[in-house]
Formats: sequence, C-alpha cells, structure tokens
Amino acid sequence: MIYRLGTVTSTNDEARDARYVHGDIVSAECQTAGRGRRGHTWTSEPGANLTFSAVLCPDFLNVREQFLLSEVVALALVDTFGRYGISTRIKWTNDIYAGDSKIAGVLIEQNLSGERIARSVAGIGINVNQRAFDASLPNPVSMAQLLGHDCDRAEVLELFSGRLSERYEQLRGGDAAGVQEQYRSLMYRLGERSAFRLPSGEKVMAEVAGVEPSGALVLRHDDGVLRKYLFREIEFVVGKDCAFGK
Repeated sequence: MIYRLGTVTSTNDEARDARYVHGDIVSAECQTAGRGRRGHTWTSEPGANLTFSAVLCPDFLNVREQFLLSEVVALALVDTFGRYGISTRIKWTNDIYAGDSKIAGVLIEQNLSGERIARSVAGIGINVNQRAFDASLPNPVSMAQLLGHDCDRAEVLELFSGRLSERYEQLRGGDAAGVQEQYRSLMYRLGERSAFRLPSGEKVMAEVAGVEPSGALVLRHDDGVLRKYLFREIEFVVGKDCAFGK
C-alpha cells in the first residue's frame, strides 16, 4: 500500500513505525530532515519530486547478503526510468545516473534479528519535475528536464512499486546470481577509467571492473592490480570537482 503524507522529518523515520508492513511505501511531499548517503542531506523542491521509503522484510537473507537489497532497489529504479525511455546506470553503491547526472538516490537502513535481516527501509529520492536546482549540487537532473515535459508523480511511484515487487520476487525466488549480474552490467562507467577520492583526500584514477557480492567495488588500478573497496573506503569524483588539482 502507498501512504501519501504531507510533511515529515524523513520518510525513513516514519517508515520505521510497526504499522507499516512489507511492501508498504511511505511518501511525503516535504521532508524537514531528509538524509542522503555519507551523512549528506537530501533536498527536494516540495511538490515537484518524489521522496519516499519502501518497507521490506527479507528475513530469508543473511546479514552478509544485505547488498542484494541495494541491487534490487537500484534495478527497480533503472526499470522504472526505462519505461519512460530514460536510459540510466547505477553509480556504486546505489545512486542512479542519467548520463553523468544524478536523477535518483537511495539510502537503505536495516534492522537485524541475529544473523538475519528483519526489516529494511529503503529511502528513495527521485527528481521528477524540478527544473532549477541549488547551484551547490554538482550534477542533478530531473525526468522533466530529460523528457521536456512534466511527469505524473503518482504514476511514477506506482510504476516503481510494481517493479520493486518484481525484482524482490526475483531475489526471493532464488535468482541472486541474476540480480548480481544485472546490477554489474548496469554499473556507471563500467570498464572506464575514472577519478576516485580516498578518505585521505588523495585522488586516484582507476578502471571500474565490477562489484563483489559483499558490495565491495572492484577497481583496476594503473599498475594492473585489482583492488576492492567497501563503502566509505573510496568514492567517485564527479561533476566540476572531477579534474585533478582542483
């Protein structure tokens, strides 16, 4: 069921409430404290975009398999944009890019029960009809900007809900390998040499070689060596900050 609310602190906070069950989506017109990855905030023009959280209860998954949920959500978003003729890729770990611009972002928060994932809340922001963005944002884009016309936000959300259900059933049905391979094939800059930043601030160039089932990004460095990086161990350098020396 889709719950449409007015103003909340964040849809992830709201979706933690036990009254929301597996498959529910909590959508809000405005978030006063929306969260993004790496501690960033998520800003969105009220009434123009989609900010929502999807509740999943994948108790069949071990905690070591939690990256599969990121893959399922990302693939569902790619599927959704594809229905509008918008080609997108998945920037590790789970931002969605159209070309070199960010059209959607995901933040997944887990509740564990022993070694199992009891409840997962996937907070999602989709740029739908916003046409002017904060100049401090490096590379946003919206569906409306790409298509040249506004989109029905309720239709986009219903379509995503259906695609998420299908991708989740693919995973629950035992096709984890298919989910992983499809995610890999849609990775942003796969096979391309790109700029990255280490926690020290140092920038390095490396080729995107793939992703491990654990979620570790696999990069081929200029010395030919493959190295693996977990979340917070490396990040893409995109937008105007992409050039070395800046």
